Amino acid sequence: MKHIAVLGATGSIGTQTLSVIRENPDFKAVSLAANRNIDLLEKQAREFTPELVAVYEEDAAKTLAVRLKDTGIRVVSGMEGLIEAAVLPSAEVVLGAVVGMIGIRPTIEAIKAGKDIAIANKETLVTAGHLILPLVREKGVRLLPVDSEHSAIFQCLHGEERSPVRRILLTASGGPFYGYTKEQLRHVTLEETLHHPNWSMGKKVTVDSASLVNKGLEVMEAHWLFGVPYEKIEVLVEPTSTIHSMVEFADGAVKAELSVPDMRLAILYALTYPARRPLSLPSLDFNKLKDLRLRTPDTDVFRGLKIAYEAGKKGGNAPTVFNAANEYAVAKFLNGESGFTEIIDRIEYALSRIRYIEAPILEEVFETERETREALNCLK
Repeated sequence: MKHIAVLGATGSIGTQTLSVIRENPDFKAVSLAANRNIDLLEKQAREFTPELVAVYEEDAAKTLAVRLKDTGIRVVSGMEGLIEAAVLPSAEVVLGAVVGMIGIRPTIEAIKAGKDIAIANKETLVTAGHLILPLVREKGVRLLPVDSEHSAIFQCLHGEERSPVRRILLTASGGPFYGYTKEQLRHVTLEETLHHPNWSMGKKVTVDSASLVNKGLEVMEAHWLFGVPYEKIEVLVEPTSTIHSMVEFADGAVKAELSVPDMRLAILYALTYPARRPLSLPSLDFNKLKDLRLRTPDTDVFRGLKIAYEAGKKGGNAPTVFNAANEYAVAKFLNGESGFTEIIDRIEYALSRIRYIEAPILEEVFETERETREALNCLK
């Protein structure tokens, strides 16, 4: 029996993780954590009977505790509760799928407690990779990628420990606006932005995918996960989301991971690595592979990707500024308070305003986030 803590249980990755657990009787969700969606969390708790449920919002946690009184499931709240869910003694692996920098502290504490980490919370590595990776090595735990692209790279690298890597080829669908001009992007609507052609994701990640900021964050994440310099990470647009990513080795050989676009494959592989198990996914239709095409993204139109590379190469707290500014700007867009292209404008503004810290400690990472939000609040 593999015991799993699921952080972000009510989100897209979390619900798909529970779907995978449902299909595998030897998997057990021992703790569930969410922000405030207690209606869904209650249903999940009653189905999967975890030892503990964590709700970040305290008032929502109190309400859920009353609802679950008949179950004997313990309900906790706040950051302390989130950490408790991550370090639960019975948990062997923590599936980190919360959105945003809220996932950093639970991930760090889980690593300290000796838990393997199946990471879908890219912000943790983007903003604190310089702190996370040394701790992973010190504690001897496994850091297993859950993003489909990083899982693909991870699978391509398996068994290639002695093979020098020439390039990591990180694929992107291009989102709903692939091929648009700068002028066209200025007029896109929220409804259009949230209509991703291939993936069903949360609203924030869907917006990030449309702007290619998500791919920029994934470039930074790949840098930390695989220890590859930015110069060796290349983004290619593959609109069908069939090729999830590729690795080119020193001899010119290229390995790719292909499948239908379904996050459950990456989730299951992270939970069973290095083994594979049957999964209820359809097989690829190779008659359709003739439609595959790879393109270099237009970073003049999708400036977020170019800026992400610049922030990643600069390092220090620049990736934190990039991430925090994007979170702020996307929230404004989702609330109807700004246009789509203003997301990148705000990121550029923040990067020009926030003081640079070369090697931020954890508290400075969070201080950078706070300073970024304050700077953007003052922006008219």
